[in-house]
Amino acid sequence: MRKFLLALAATTVGVSPSFAQSAPPPKLVVAISVDQLSSDLFDEYRPQLFGGIGRLARGTAFRNGYQGHNASETCPGHSTIMTGSRPSRTGIIANYWFDLSQQRSDKGVYCAEDERVQGSSSTAYTVSPYHLRVPTLGDLLKAARPGSRNVAVAGKDRSAIMMGGRALDQRWYWDGKTFVTDLKGVAVPRSVIATRTAVAQAIAQDRPALQMPALCQQKARIVPIEGGGAPVGGGAFARKAGDARSFRASPEFDGATLALAASLIEEMQLGRGPSTDIISVGLSATDFVGHSYGTGGAETCLQMFSLDRDLGDFFRLLDSKGIDYLVMLTSDHGGQDIPERKRLNGVPGAVRVPSDLYGKEMGKTLGAKLGLKGPVLYGDGAFGDMYLDRSLSAGERAKAKAAAVAAYRAHPLVEAVFTHEELRAAKSPTGSPDKWSLIERARASFDDERSGDFVVLLKPDVTPIADTKSYVSTHGSPWDYDRRVPILFWRAGMAASNRDDAIETADIMPTLAATIGLPVDASKIDGECVDNIQGVTCPVR
Repeated sequence: MRKFLLALAATTVGVSPSFAQSAPPPKLVVAISVDQLSSDLFDEYRPQLFGGIGRLARGTAFRNGYQGHNASETCPGHSTIMTGSRPSRTGIIANYWFDLSQQRSDKGVYCAEDERVQGSSSTAYTVSPYHLRVPTLGDLLKAARPGSRNVAVAGKDRSAIMMGGRALDQRWYWDGKTFVTDLKGVAVPRSVIATRTAVAQAIAQDRPALQMPALCQQKARIVPIEGGGAPVGGGAFARKAGDARSFRASPEFDGATLALAASLIEEMQLGRGPSTDIISVGLSATDFVGHSYGTGGAETCLQMFSLDRDLGDFFRLLDSKGIDYLVMLTSDHGGQDIPERKRLNGVPGAVRVPSDLYGKEMGKTLGAKLGLKGPVLYGDGAFGDMYLDRSLSAGERAKAKAAAVAAYRAHPLVEAVFTHEELRAAKSPTGSPDKWSLIERARASFDDERSGDFVVLLKPDVTPIADTKSYVSTHGSPWDYDRRVPILFWRAGMAASNRDDAIETADIMPTLAATIGLPVDASKIDGECVDNIQGVTCPVR
């Protein structure tokens, strides 16, 4: 993929414009989300990175950005970045939730599906922005300036949907085999065809192990995994021909996504029209690597160095085109390492949940205890929103709810349980996101229509995966290793500014809007324009 990027760079050479405080708005906004890039990872690897991440870190770098809400998952996190709103306003409360009023047997709802389409399910769905209740920056820009282009490219459909919005000129994302789109009537660009061909050829070849930098070699320690999973920690990323799943959980995946983004920028001449254009790029490999191997081993180390290199190539390509571009890079959420390695590194309380904490299992236990038939509880795992079976009578639901809330609150691995009524009555959080209480974090993820009958928050250092045959690590907690993410702004000539103050990812959209001179109704978003960024003049509050 790197060779593909460098080949594109050879077609035209120019000089990037220098930055000035009074410079006109950038011609291209490049909004990048690196899935599962926690501030912990950013802080750890920043001194070693001299490519793309290193470049951005020399702009305005907020190391204490926050996905402030409790549901620190891919879909909710991406929904905040380009909308200026928290999940409580975007309506994207989780990757999956339950709608028990549905007539279909599958009561689950995927955040980026349109369940109104006949035959759609939460696992075999029709991709759509149907559930997103607010516009993105690209939506607002195209409405105000029809000449602007709005493009999204991502390794996940939900990333492209939530960052791009509805008014898209092009949207492409990985479907497990190749890059596809949900947009109707859009001709497949030459750049997409070329990228598909290059990726297919890459997957069709055996891949030898990657060479590891010295730092990664120090982390290459094999760690056994509980719950049936294979040991992790050796690094390398060797891959057999045809193994698309391993391709997805390797540094090559981000290289492919960036190659597609770069080629669309060139083919569409983004950043060279009369109005500002936006391209949103969702890089998903860090997330798949983290889920597959944990965040503390040689695999994530290799991924960080590779990501830095590929981003550096991508930015040099944009430089060569003479485009005046502004980059914003952040993450949809952070993540924690596997408990087995955390214990080796001095965190004795790091554990995996037992299967009896899963909503389905808890429902069975309560049903047997209370003499209730049916699932009793619906829940996507051992934490998050839990829903009471609507086939129960009102009295049975009340009894089941009281018993379920009491059982979860009494469990030694549960930090807190908040009921639907408690969250509805709570005020939306204000002030610095690092100071929010647990109920405020949960309130930022609450939607009166979509949220469960109660929400379960696990204690710190608890990994909510019992069966590790597919994934060994995950995220989604209210704790800072999942909430705290970097937020970086860079434009050519911008002076370096390291910022320790806490801001929200919801602040990104109004800050970018101010940079391109696009008015935004502050009453319709949760975020605020961030002051004291070179080149950004925030509206008077």
